[in-house]
Formats: sequence, structure tokens, C-alpha cells
Amino acid sequence: MKQKGQIRRRYIFTKNLDSSLTDIYNGFKFFVQFFKELFRKPFYFRETVNQTFEIGIRSLGLITITGFIVGFVFVKQSRPSLESFGATSWLPSLMGIATVRALGPLVTALITAGKVGSGIGAELGSMKVTEQIDAMEVSAINPFKYLVVTRVVAATVSICLLALYCDFVELLGSYMNINSVEGISIQTFLRNAFSSIYFLDIFTNVIKAATYGFTIGMVGCYKGFNATQGTRGVGMAANKAVVFSIFLIFMEEFIIVQIVNWIRYL
Repeated sequence: MKQKGQIRRRYIFTKNLDSSLTDIYNGFKFFVQFFKELFRKPFYFRETVNQTFEIGIRSLGLITITGFIVGFVFVKQSRPSLESFGATSWLPSLMGIATVRALGPLVTALITAGKVGSGIGAELGSMKVTEQIDAMEVSAINPFKYLVVTRVVAATVSICLLALYCDFVELLGSYMNINSVEGISIQTFLRNAFSSIYFLDIFTNVIKAATYGFTIGMVGCYKGFNATQGTRGVGMAANKAVVFSIFLIFMEEFIIVQIVNWIRYL
């Protein structure tokens, strides 16, 4: 009996390992196919613009609320520590550095991963299980080009713009908190906030946002485009798109921070 249990566990482990390796291989093929199709005609420019507009508008309200709260609360939590050193005047600089270097793109990515990533996964998953994608192939439309490339490009562009907007909203939230206590002007706040920010910080902000947007779009499209098992598969595709996107976002954050710190101290 014990031997049968060991054999069963070994079989399950082998099956899961094979499934994971197959998924990685298929994901790499999907990634390569994206760049092959990206520069080939036809270019569905109107669909890309529509998707960019849709993704941006769908996330704007939530980004506004979340960004404002993050900026406001971050200052509120940081003030006691700085007050103990008599350094509350550094709050604007602290918020400027924290927002541009980390909080802006990361908050944007996590919000859009849950909202946009799941939406893309569910939308393409439902098209896959209802055979709409197969119908597009019969109609001489390249479904990968029309559905995947447009959405990945749109997610990359949209999240770049949303991250910059989130930076602004977070700084606004932090200013509201600082102004309610210290009563400083908006000009003084902005001057102090940007005094410690350099071009590398802004460039890194944009690179992070573009990387996260590409990841969210790619993972959502991959999971939806390969959905199976009917309506149950649609839910699984949406769920996996969110979970895997967030995991990759944190991995990319770790790698990008290490690279930027290495460049910063050269």
C-alpha cells in the first residue's frame, strides 16, 4: 500500500512537471510568434487604438482612487518616523523618490493586472471555447494578429500612460496630507519632491511600466488564447492570467531594481 502511494505521488509529480515544462515551451513559442507578427502587415491600427482607449478608461477611476489613497497613507505612515529625527521637511522629497522609483508603476501594474489582465483572459477564453477564433481563420483574418498583437501593444501603451498619471495622483494625495499639517504651498512641495529625482528615475519609471504592461497583455492573451474545457476554462484562464501576471511583475521589479542600482553606482 505504501509503495502504491509513492508510485502515485511520483506519477502526479511527473505529470505536473511535464505540464509546467510544456506550458513554458508553449509560452515561449507564443512570445516569439508575437514579435514575428508585430511587424507584418496588415496593421490593425484602429483596433489597437480602440483597445488602448478601452484599457485606459476601464482602469482610470480605480487608478485615481488607489493612487490618491496610497500617496495620502504613505505620508501619514512616514511622518512619525521622520518626526523623531526632526526631518519632516524631507517628506516631499521622500514621496517624490518613492512615487517615481517604485510606487507609481507598481501600483498601476497590480491594479491593471487584476482588472485588465483578467478581462483579456476571459474575453479571449470565451472566444476560444465558442470557436469564434476558428471562425476568424475561416474568414481569412489572422486571429493572432488581430486579437493578441493589438491587445499586447495597447496594454503596454496604456499602462505607461496610466503609470505617469498614477505618479501625479499619488503626489497629489501626499500633498493634501502634508499641506493639512505643514501648510506648505504646491510650488514648494513640487520643488522639493523633484529635487532628488533624476533622468534615470523617470526613464526607469517608463521602462517598468512598459515591461509590466507588456507582461499583463501577453499573459492575459496567452491564457485566453489557449483556454479549454468550456466555460470552466474561461474562468481558469482569467484567474491564471491575474495570478501569473502578478508573480511575473514582482520578479521583474526585483530584476529591474537590481539593474538600476548597479547602473546608479557605476
